[in-house]
Amino acid sequence: MKNFALIGVGGYIAPRHLKAIKETNNNLVVALDNNDSVGILDGFFPYTKFFTEFERFDRHIEKLRRTGNENQVDYVSICSPNYLHDAHIRFAMRVHANAICEKPLVLNPWNLDALKEIENESDRKIYNILQLRHHPKIIELKNSVKNSKKIHDIDVETVTPRGGWYHVSWKGDVSKSGGIVTNIGVHIIDMLIWIFGDVEENIVHLHADTRASGILRLKKANIRWFLSIERDDLKLFGAEKTYRSIKIDGEKFEYADGFADLHTQCYRAILEGKGNTIDDARKAIETVYNIRNSSPSSLYGDYHPILKSL
Repeated sequence: MKNFALIGVGGYIAPRHLKAIKETNNNLVVALDNNDSVGILDGFFPYTKFFTEFERFDRHIEKLRRTGNENQVDYVSICSPNYLHDAHIRFAMRVHANAICEKPLVLNPWNLDALKEIENESDRKIYNILQLRHHPKIIELKNSVKNSKKIHDIDVETVTPRGGWYHVSWKGDVSKSGGIVTNIGVHIIDMLIWIFGDVEENIVHLHADTRASGILRLKKANIRWFLSIERDDLKLFGAEKTYRSIKIDGEKFEYADGFADLHTQCYRAILEGKGNTIDDARKAIETVYNIRNSSPSSLYGDYHPILKSL
């Protein structure tokens, strides 16, 4: 049994990490969040030591480390805001623990280089949660593409509405979240690059606070993509709550089922030393960084009929 610490236990994604730690028969010994509404712990690890201040959390983990191998933290799971990920990964390395971090691993590619150096100086590893790589349907698609030379035409359309709170929170601050493509779209972009190969051309048509779109030309795919958090955009697709669609050569790719235990599968792979690493995360991080820092080439042009409707 391994000992875990969790940073950001009050956040949206934390329950999946709690479930994964529990289902892999490990123990959460300490958790941190600046909000104290963390009653969810009672259903998973009721004896977890909880802190709202990082300094006290740090001191407790250091105390555990100095009391011996049986008590020290082996893994730090990181569910904090995006802009804090690399700092919390460095903290894990300093207390001689492996880091398990949510996406995006970092906001900027050069942060990956710094973390790689720190990891090389340590006897611990840095892992990134890329759960879609464990989805059975996505693995099946990757295997079929691997054996084909065809260049596929793909349309990706995603509308996941967010209320006014989003813009007030850290997620609405590009310097903290990386914007909607980094915050919401990075997992889709990682999946597409993993399946269809490296980016050969990255064209951005729109990048705003609530919408983004463009074209990605990969080794084996030409991808038109549209991402929105505007509730009114659901009307464009005749949807009511959310809309997610991936069409490959005109046919819809269905993968809505099979998400229940993907984080647990990620944890199992990590515990076996087979988790996704800094190098695995790099291509998607570079891609979303380039999108975020590109000037739109043809705003509301002929690229996509959806843009004409906005």
